[in-house]
Amino acid sequence: MYVPLSPIRCLYRGVDLYGKKTGVVSGDRRFTYAEFGERCERLAAGLLARGVQPGDRVAYLSFNNHQLLEGYFGVPLARAIVMPLNVRLTCFELTSILNHAEPRVVIFEPDFESIVEQLRPVCPKVEQWIETGEPYEDLLAHGRIERPDLFSLDENAIGELFYTSGSTGIPKGVMLSHRTLYMHALACAATFPTNENAVELHTIPLFHANGWGRAHSSTMNGLLQVMVRRFDPLLVLRLIHEEKATGMALVPTMANALLNCPEGGNFDYSSLHRIMLGGAASSPELVARMEQMFHCRVEAGYGLTESGPVATGARAKSTVVYTDEDDRLRHMAMAGWPLMGCEVRVVDLQMNDVPRDMASIGEVVMRGDNIMDGYYKESQATEAVMSNGWLHSGDMGVWDEENYIHIVDRKKDIIISGGENISSIEVERAIFAHPSVLECAVVSSPDSQWGEVPAAFVVLKPGQQLAESQLSDFLLCRIAKFKMPRRFHFSEDPLPKTGTGKILKRELRETFWREKERRVQG
Repeated sequence: MYVPLSPIRCLYRGVDLYGKKTGVVSGDRRFTYAEFGERCERLAAGLLARGVQPGDRVAYLSFNNHQLLEGYFGVPLARAIVMPLNVRLTCFELTSILNHAEPRVVIFEPDFESIVEQLRPVCPKVEQWIETGEPYEDLLAHGRIERPDLFSLDENAIGELFYTSGSTGIPKGVMLSHRTLYMHALACAATFPTNENAVELHTIPLFHANGWGRAHSSTMNGLLQVMVRRFDPLLVLRLIHEEKATGMALVPTMANALLNCPEGGNFDYSSLHRIMLGGAASSPELVARMEQMFHCRVEAGYGLTESGPVATGARAKSTVVYTDEDDRLRHMAMAGWPLMGCEVRVVDLQMNDVPRDMASIGEVVMRGDNIMDGYYKESQATEAVMSNGWLHSGDMGVWDEENYIHIVDRKKDIIISGGENISSIEVERAIFAHPSVLECAVVSSPDSQWGEVPAAFVVLKPGQQLAESQLSDFLLCRIAKFKMPRRFHFSEDPLPKTGTGKILKRELRETFWREKERRVQG
């Protein structure tokens, strides 16, 4: 039998099977799945009463809270498209996105009232701005829609629109259909199985791929979902203790912050079963430190906004036998192997598979049920990343006979020095292994002899001291001499990051290249 696929089915599975169970915790508010489902239906009714039409965009400018989670189901119930915004973007960036997407409604938290006042006059297509306090509750007072007939749903309709982080250029709107979202939820539920007593911390912002990618599968499985409004290491550690959290997802910068939280030893983490690392490259050292602190399974994963988002996971594989502990940690820090319904390859410029020797570098491409429907209003940009049904990730990687993928670098982050390709990620992992290093980034710097050479930005842990010569000596036995950074920049300030926690390498790299341009022009 053909039944349309939609994340709406995830919602009603949670409501029907776990209606009496507490499903959502947001600050001091708790909702059963039945209450949560009703609020989603009331949101849909309110949006329809305000004139929202099928295909309209409904944007959210909000930290993690129950209102935003309600939007993931209430907006599609109104046959509209939910569109979470990156709250760390500038007013200029938000203006560009809003004028490109032209949402009919923007729902925002009071924290962003001053930004909204700046956006109102320059975003004329937004008809309604609704605050998440009393105005939002008034929106929910229009009654509730009836549960829709599943056969009335169009599984190919766009359900969500996410704008990329812009870490490598201008943000683009990624369109994900109802079908894609449901298939991704099924793949995640099958690949990362949990029992109904699991407690999921929404630690990553829901506008981030690793954040929103968990909402559907968690609801489908009736998990207790705890909203972490804003990431604060102490708050997260306390919530693990108080809510008996069993799982969470982190980007490496978040994981590093938890490891270095001074109060880290004051809480009980015995409830934790699994921590997923994604959003940026992990390292065996980071996995080892996380395992030592939390005593649970820690594994990396990989994906893109364009891939729904999760494409691979570094979970254990029965056909892989680790040679030793270092080999196990190395595997756990990889991108891993594909989820169900997704094919991933590493290819050369002619789309031929590169050798599976963990040495030959190619571009990671993928296809499957989880891949986006395209970029909103950007047909040429869509065609530029698609090749005969394969999505080009822009990430360079290697792989092995077991289909384990290891990301080497972004295409534009590869450093070509004297004809040699240098992975900035590999150098960063070597630097991060030093116990005094809090975070680091490696970028290309212009060089008259070699064309370009690696340059390292290093932030030390509080109270630590580390000289350039000491760090160089530490790296000598870890990376080849030609990969050694020729410039080191030590700083006490955090490295610049996107709203999703990715380090803005483009911004760091431009400091060197702008300096070169000034010298040339001078």
